[in-house]
Amino acid sequence: MGRARPSMQDLIQQRRRHGFVGRGAERAAFRQNLDLPPEDERHRFLFHVHGNAGVGKTFLVRELEQVARARGALTAYVDDGIGSLPEAMAAISARFARQGHRFKDLDRLLATHRERSHEAESAAAAAAQTSELQPSPPSAASLTAARASLVGLGLVPGVGAFAGAVDPAQLAHGADRLRDGIGARLRSRQDAQLVLSPERVLTPVLLDELAGVATEAPWLVLIFDTYERTAPLLDGWLHDVMTSDRHGALPANVVVVTAGQRPLDTARWGGLADFVADVPLAPFTAAETRGLLADKGVVAEPVVEEVLRLTGGLPVLVSTLAESRPGAPDDIGDPSATAVERFLKWEQDPVRRAAALACALPRRLDADVFRAAVDCPETEADALFGWLRGLPFVTERGHRIQYHDVVRAPMLRLQRLRSPHGWAGRHTRLAETFGRWRTEAEAGLDGAEVWADGGGRDLRLAESYHRLCANPRTALPLVLRDFVDACDGVDGVVFAERWARVLAEAGEDTDTELVRTWGRDLLAALADGGVAAALGLLLNRTGFEERWQARARVARGRALRHAGAYAPALAEFDRALALDPELARAYRGRGFSHGGLGDHEAGLADLDRADALEPDHAPTVSVRGEYHRILGHYDTALEDLDRGIALDPSHHFAWASRGAVRQLLGQPDEALADLDRALELKPEYPWALIRRARVWRTRGEYGRQLADLDEAVRLYPDGIWGLCERGDALRAAGRPAQALADYDRALALDDGYASAYASRGACRGALGRPEDALADLDRALALRPDYPWALRQRAELHLERESHDRALADLDRARALRPDEVPILVCRVQALLGLGRFEEARTDLDRALELSSDTERARLAPLGERIAAENTAERRS
Repeated sequence: MGRARPSMQDLIQQRRRHGFVGRGAERAAFRQNLDLPPEDERHRFLFHVHGNAGVGKTFLVRELEQVARARGALTAYVDDGIGSLPEAMAAISARFARQGHRFKDLDRLLATHRERSHEAESAAAAAAQTSELQPSPPSAASLTAARASLVGLGLVPGVGAFAGAVDPAQLAHGADRLRDGIGARLRSRQDAQLVLSPERVLTPVLLDELAGVATEAPWLVLIFDTYERTAPLLDGWLHDVMTSDRHGALPANVVVVTAGQRPLDTARWGGLADFVADVPLAPFTAAETRGLLADKGVVAEPVVEEVLRLTGGLPVLVSTLAESRPGAPDDIGDPSATAVERFLKWEQDPVRRAAALACALPRRLDADVFRAAVDCPETEADALFGWLRGLPFVTERGHRIQYHDVVRAPMLRLQRLRSPHGWAGRHTRLAETFGRWRTEAEAGLDGAEVWADGGGRDLRLAESYHRLCANPRTALPLVLRDFVDACDGVDGVVFAERWARVLAEAGEDTDTELVRTWGRDLLAALADGGVAAALGLLLNRTGFEERWQARARVARGRALRHAGAYAPALAEFDRALALDPELARAYRGRGFSHGGLGDHEAGLADLDRADALEPDHAPTVSVRGEYHRILGHYDTALEDLDRGIALDPSHHFAWASRGAVRQLLGQPDEALADLDRALELKPEYPWALIRRARVWRTRGEYGRQLADLDEAVRLYPDGIWGLCERGDALRAAGRPAQALADYDRALALDDGYASAYASRGACRGALGRPEDALADLDRALALRPDYPWALRQRAELHLERESHDRALADLDRARALRPDEVPILVCRVQALLGLGRFEEARTDLDRALELSSDTERARLAPLGERIAAENTAERRS
């Protein structure tokens, strides 16, 4: 006999498969699974494909079916054409029969089931007709029994061939009559069970049939498509068949494939992750979309870009547009209506369809936003919102829901193109609603507090988005001003990105190139150079009035200052003050920038002006106190810091700075209390930890000193000051090797840090490496010639080498810088002794004794005795 010619359907499917593009990873995973024996722990018995409508689930499972057949598998495909479990079994049997394997026993029993079900249907209808004569409502028990009967018959309303044929409430009126009618019509108890519980009778037979053919093929593949529709009928049964022996044994070489919009029910399948392959489908990537278009001969870049924009990579839309083979962007029709129809194909209720479209307008929804978006009676709102939350393309995050982007985009485009005026009106109403909520949330807050309030910011963002959608050109300048304010905060980059994203999304959703370009360019600038770059772009392109330009300059200066670019920041603050000479924030920012450059005198002048324009601003006062501390104006510093703490007791910086002042004034207990408070307010505060370590050192509590320094280095491993302070503490504790590691690390981070060279020089001297020590100290003094401590350390090395002249030269320079520093005076005494200049040595020692405490005087007494002895010896000689 000649080979049978393929059917039309076969030829169409072959042609479609030849054009299949993408999903290579999914196909490869399925193919590899068929290469593994069922006993292999890597083998998966169930593949669940899921994703939004139009994402290509059916196309993929059809392709997986062909992959299976290429491996010699027998396959069965079941979709939403079935309305009951017996119909699903019949579909499986028919598919196997087409491949030469008839399930005769199952087919015979299914025929009997159909006959008995028809007879039972007649009985049910008669019972329902009789029940209409009963005036009393049905009891709960009879209603439950009636519903159970309908399930068994496949008569559940909305499901199966008899959908809606019988009202379960009516049937419940005559539940007893129903049972009597079925008993009278059906021939045996087995017939009754076949009708009322068909899965119990049919499933064992199906499993026997599958076992019979399982030896004749390497694999049996059962595919259940549109599972979001059939799962209520099949999911529990399938779970039982695969995981229990209630109905018999399922051959191990069966692979099940399910495909639906939702993931599998985790309550049912969650414990079987080792046996299930989860296959989420996303839209095509740009590369996959281009591949599909190229396969259809669509390669012109403007056309490809437009298809990418209109479809979002949704395979069904890409395929639809590719089939028309457009030659220019104008040849491309908008596929929005097709997409929306596909997303809502199962929903016929016009109220629900309208609600689904209306709720695509907000970017995110909760129950309140739902009520603002949907025009429905209050009594129906909760039920309608509950329905919306259950849609496959809706995801829930916290207390809010949002549409999948690939679904939302065509819904928005459809509404905008179908009714531009309606689109603008609905967005205006939403903007007004969010604006009213924002006003309520911001009541009683000042400007800084408004932008610090997360809820208020979210409302302002939503309001901005809807105003842009309603009227892009009039809303754009207002939103760009908000962008300036968003940049001007501690988390400026985060807030600015959200505002730029709103511009980009609104531009895309309204197809407004100006708004889209602003959003895209601001996002790119933020990614490339942060807030400073974005504000620079804004200032170069816009013609803001002078007041807003000044605000933008201040915000940009602030961003530059935080990035350590103090000189450019100063230039921005200068420009801001040229536009608005009374802008306190510009003086404050300029004062902070002067401080960053080490010009604390200029910084004080600006902070004084800022304080005069905006009195009682806590950071202004506190930072001014810190500048006074740095300049040695300790009393003035305390005045400002006391005032700063009174204005804002939660400002950790002010407490830490006042602690540092008190430590310098020789008030360790008060300093410790202030620094403890700073660290209570901000536990991870390296600066305060290092300052407190210095207090511990003055109190002789070296263990606590090292503990604080260890924590400071842990919090800020690249902090050069912390590394050097810990190195000094380790050196003082007699651990020079560990100290040396900290100094090396500090200099690896900054090879121009004079203090690290000086400390490493002292450490290398202690380790008996005088040449290396001198090299480090020379480098420190080359970087910082007026460095008294380094001069004294180098002098001590010269003394060890008996280079008294060199030592004295360094000490003279050091004493000129610090005339009353006792260690310098003592070291100079030793140099003068080495040179035989006893009278000068006596003078320096007397001065050192005058400046010293009783304890220090006792320690210096031997030096006085040495001067006297050497002086006497010199005279005798």
